[in-house]
Amino acid sequence: MNVIGRFAPSPTGLLHIGNLRTALIAWLCAHQEDGKLLLRIEDLDRFNSKPEHEARQIADLASLGMMFSSNLIRQSERFDHYRAIVDNLRDQGLVYPCYCTRREILEATQAPHGPTIEGAYAGTCRELSTSDRAEREQGGRPPAWRLRTNSETYVVDDQVVGPTTTTIDDMVLLRNDGVPAYNLAVVVDDAEQGVTQVVRGDDLLIGTGRHIHLQQLLGYPSPQYVHVPLVVGQDGERLAKRHGAVTLADLQQRGLGVTEVLSELARSIGSQVERPQSVRDLLKDFKLERLPRSPWTIPSDWQTVHHDN
Repeated sequence: MNVIGRFAPSPTGLLHIGNLRTALIAWLCAHQEDGKLLLRIEDLDRFNSKPEHEARQIADLASLGMMFSSNLIRQSERFDHYRAIVDNLRDQGLVYPCYCTRREILEATQAPHGPTIEGAYAGTCRELSTSDRAEREQGGRPPAWRLRTNSETYVVDDQVVGPTTTTIDDMVLLRNDGVPAYNLAVVVDDAEQGVTQVVRGDDLLIGTGRHIHLQQLLGYPSPQYVHVPLVVGQDGERLAKRHGAVTLADLQQRGLGVTEVLSELARSIGSQVERPQSVRDLLKDFKLERLPRSPWTIPSDWQTVHHDN
């Protein structure tokens, strides 16, 4: 079966080197199996998502040789579809309103057993009475809608990390501002686009049990998962703005062209190809088993350290 992968950035800014490295691996994993990589725009964040960011992200990917069809899916154009799925689950009694603030969730002490996502929901609003719900709504709290679960555990048979057991919680499917939640949107889109392989950072591995649970509930197949180690700065921390963001534009300002950047990325994934001009030059040499299993530290001359005042 030909692989269908996807790269799904949020257009809230420029892609940094960590994003581009993940896209590179995703492209290679798909195309080495005579498949294809789809581009999906995950613009659920309507405040920070901008068309100019989307255009620049696509241009940066193209500069490395990753071209995509113009028939893109944008999650912002599918809100009604996601909400209809939540409505159907509500009709089945599978979701309930949650009035908790983020602070209240973090302060709750009860949590499911086993490896869980940070801030896993303690079930505070699961069994509220009708009067309790009315009181909260009269107080001006619009509810989010959570999926009713039973702290199920799932084993993610990841192609890089290996079998990983995760425990799920009552995840939000619809936020209290009416915006569909990421966990729902990504599962629906992967299924409806026919995605068979998901390559992403290993910081998302612990949440994959949520996705498997939703896939089974909605009758969707589960794709193959490939969670790759993150890119970190010289301080060993996940790449962030304090490292200077490290985008292609940053590196070009320092005199590093696309060939130099792609060469360094190629070395970081275990490739032996010298000075590739495009991602296609890496295709025959790429082997997932060569990918280092530890985070990749960016070169020191790529980083500009920003000190907090």
